[in-house]
Amino acid sequence: MPNPLLPYRSITDHQSLITNPMLTTELKSHFLRLYQIALADDEFANMELHMLHKFAEDKGIDKDDLLHMLTAPTDFSVHIPETLEKKVEYLYDFARMIWADHQITDDEYSILKKYCRKFGFLEENVVPLADYLIDCAKKELPKEQILAHLNE
Repeated sequence: MPNPLLPYRSITDHQSLITNPMLTTELKSHFLRLYQIALADDEFANMELHMLHKFAEDKGIDKDDLLHMLTAPTDFSVHIPETLEKKVEYLYDFARMIWADHQITDDEYSILKKYCRKFGFLEENVVPLADYLIDCAKKELPKEQILAHLNE
């Protein structure tokens, strides 16, 4: 019996989703982390779902591919972005996801700090970076402005 949560009916459909060239390992990992952050407060608010779909749309990922990434995460290995720009961009996405429901829980804040560390930022920079990114998310600043500021 096919799983009603999955967007495909056969293994052929499943394979076409996996081989979408837009879905790099890095991007798949990013969306799994976004999903993890959205669930950190034990609620998946409508605004968080909307934000997740907006991130996917901005990256050229359709709803079926997004659903597949979230319902079959064992197909993907975890990947840490390599460039400083990608690290900051992804961490800012996390901050925006955290702020999507206009509440920041201790668990969400801890996860953001955890990923700052995983992405290779020095321990003494983790809290200031996390606070800065959350403040920028509250102000709804564009990513480009944040990247430009950090490159100054």
